[in-house]
Amino acid sequence: MRKKILAANWKMNLTHSEALSYFETFLSEIGQVNDLEVVIIPPFTAIPALVLASEKMPAIRIGAQNMHWEKSGAFTGEVSGAMLRALYVKYVIVGHSERRMLFGETDEIVNRKTKAALEAGLRPILCVGETLQERDSNLIEKVLRKQISEGLEDVAPKDQPEIVVAYEPIWAIGTGRTANPAEAEQAHAFIRSVLSELCGAPTADRIRIQYGGSVKPENAEDLMRQKNIDGALVGGASLDPRSFARIIWRTEAALS
Repeated sequence: MRKKILAANWKMNLTHSEALSYFETFLSEIGQVNDLEVVIIPPFTAIPALVLASEKMPAIRIGAQNMHWEKSGAFTGEVSGAMLRALYVKYVIVGHSERRMLFGETDEIVNRKTKAALEAGLRPILCVGETLQERDSNLIEKVLRKQISEGLEDVAPKDQPEIVVAYEPIWAIGTGRTANPAEAEQAHAFIRSVLSELCGAPTADRIRIQYGGSVKPENAEDLMRQKNIDGALVGGASLDPRSFARIIWRTEAALS
């Protein structure tokens, strides 16, 4: 049984003090979390404080939004996996669509980051997804197969179950548009079939696949009831602690 994982990607939002205020409200809203894994992924500046604050809630992990694939060196503005691990970060996003589109990250770069994250003892959240043009051109499966195959190239079999895949249809990110549950499930099932080809069916059955694309309290429960959707990577709706708490409640309802 795959444990559902809900991750809040704050992107470039919330200062250190705002993050602490958010977290205090969030903890008062969610109560006890038993059947889910919750990951808060703030800007780098808020990571140390949130790691300390999260110690009172074992079900909550802290993640990072990005990392470099090298262990150290002349890479101004970058952070390494070892630096994140030293802060007790557990997860790191790799290959987010914004990194691909705005910063030119290729599948090769995403693959380097994925392997570096695993080597550092981090669990990568590997993001994949198609643009609206690719979707309208019936290229969804081709795009997803390429991103997954190249993103996981040369990842050791023992490390494969540690990876979380996040399917984020780019046309649904921050637009208010969402793949309906059937569309999302179809894409997730295809991703799992590709993982089965690459890693073997038993490993593919262990890898969690999140949905990311305008997830909000109103659609969370229907999405989380789908067979191959193992959680959500939440953007805008996670910036309100009460909204993210409601997404958690709706996911718990889907499990009951």
